[in-house]
Amino acid sequence: MAGPVRGQSRRATAFRAVLPCLALIVLTGTIAQAQTVTPDLFSPTRSSQLTPVDSPLRRTNAEANDKTSDDANDARVRDKEKPAPSRIGAIPRYGLPAASGASSSGYDSLNRKLQKPKYYPGQVRPKPPPGPGSRPPLLSNTPLRLSIPPSQTANKAPIPPAMAGTVVGQPARKRLKIDDDPFGAVGDYAGSFLIKSALELRGGYDTNPARIAVPRGSPFYVVAPEFLAVSDWERHALVADLKGSFTGYTNTFPPVDGVVSSAPTNVDRPNFNGHVDGRLDVSRDTRLLGQARLLVATDNPGSPNIQAGLARYPVYATFGGTFGVDQNFNRLQLSAGAAVDRTVYQNSQLTDGTSTTNDDRNYNQFGGLGRVSYDLMPGLKPFGEIEGNVRSHDLLVDRNGYQRNSNGGSVRAGTTFEFSRILTGELAVGWAARTYEDPRLLPLQGLLTSASLVWVATPLTTAKFFATTTINETTVPGVSGVLTRTYTAEVDHDFRRWLTGIGKFTWGTQTYQGDQRFDRFYSLSGDLIYKMNRNLWITGTLRRDWLDSNQPGNSTAATIVMLGVRLQH
Repeated sequence: MAGPVRGQSRRATAFRAVLPCLALIVLTGTIAQAQTVTPDLFSPTRSSQLTPVDSPLRRTNAEANDKTSDDANDARVRDKEKPAPSRIGAIPRYGLPAASGASSSGYDSLNRKLQKPKYYPGQVRPKPPPGPGSRPPLLSNTPLRLSIPPSQTANKAPIPPAMAGTVVGQPARKRLKIDDDPFGAVGDYAGSFLIKSALELRGGYDTNPARIAVPRGSPFYVVAPEFLAVSDWERHALVADLKGSFTGYTNTFPPVDGVVSSAPTNVDRPNFNGHVDGRLDVSRDTRLLGQARLLVATDNPGSPNIQAGLARYPVYATFGGTFGVDQNFNRLQLSAGAAVDRTVYQNSQLTDGTSTTNDDRNYNQFGGLGRVSYDLMPGLKPFGEIEGNVRSHDLLVDRNGYQRNSNGGSVRAGTTFEFSRILTGELAVGWAARTYEDPRLLPLQGLLTSASLVWVATPLTTAKFFATTTINETTVPGVSGVLTRTYTAEVDHDFRRWLTGIGKFTWGTQTYQGDQRFDRFYSLSGDLIYKMNRNLWITGTLRRDWLDSNQPGNSTAATIVMLGVRLQH
């Protein structure tokens, strides 16, 4: 009974404590109103009433007053609740619109961290640039390397990174070769062929164009076109090199006092020299070679082969071809070839209006060539060569009753060399011989010399030397042939890139087998070339020619002055 009595006493005590408060409210006259529970009771603006003051999740007054975040949240909620648009009847669009993405490389104005470059497998990674004040890496056995002074690169034009091959992640770019001739013809490409063409127009005066003992001069003009086509193939090769010229004289040379002259009345001379060379690469060590050639010319002025009473020089043409093969056996190279040529002369036009035939001068030549060379060391390749041919004329006997059919050949040995690109070329010596069917014609033989040397003395000066030996046909009675040796020395110097001077000296001998005649000839010339641009050159030439013969009345001399223009593309 003690429990309930004790509980009732506690409630009575609490009730007596509340009574004074109720009495105070009644005495003051204040009316108490009930508070209705509304949604704003739990509004986020009143979160401070539910979140402790020291809670890190509590929003500040600035955040509470910022309605932007709340509007964005409400918009995202509305977007989620909004149904997706229907695709029925809509036109489909594929791909990405323009400017829909941003590059991961290049300059970033916001200083964001860009994507690191990707490297190819096995590609060398660039080393990070050294920091300020750091020294370059040193090798164990090398002394301290100083940095490159800025004076060495101060005057050099900057190169774009793409051309210099310094772009990170890009393979190294192969630098283009420096143009050796900044005023040379550029040419055009036709398919896989590089084609270059040129036209030279020259005019001048020749004191003795007919090369006779009593000189008579004449103005002249020269038209000389050129054409060059070179293939640009990975394998095989084809080259066409065609050059021609026509020299016309304004004066004629009629007979004086009715005496028939050894020079034609018209000394105009055409000339053409062209050849097409091809190479077929069967394998790495086997190549097939071929050439087609054509030569159109006249006898040289002053030659004893010229008939008396001619109206003009008869034109002859020599055309033919060569087919051969090259085979490499490591350093040993074997070459063999066969050649066929034919020479045809025009009829001679005389001053009295008649003509004579030159069929006795027409002939065919069949020959073969063999060569062995060995690559002894870099830049030095000795060789041995043997050649033989047969000449068969259309007529068994010529106009003087001599049988001109013959057999001949040559043997020579030499070497090709290349020493640091300063001295390059070929040098050989040998022996040449030819025998004739007519027993009255003595065998023609002699020392054979051939050379082609180029010496780059300085970057501005180049010296050249050439030597050739040939056995030429003749119509002089009792003479087997003419052994001609020619030597030429030339020096080219560039005063400026656009101004070039050329000095040339030529000398040689002509031996007439079966006759006592022996001629020496000389030529000294100087050329000056002014290169206005790649397409236009201006040229000037001064030349002096001499012919010294042991036969009276056959020595001649002449001076030639020319000025011309060269158009090339």
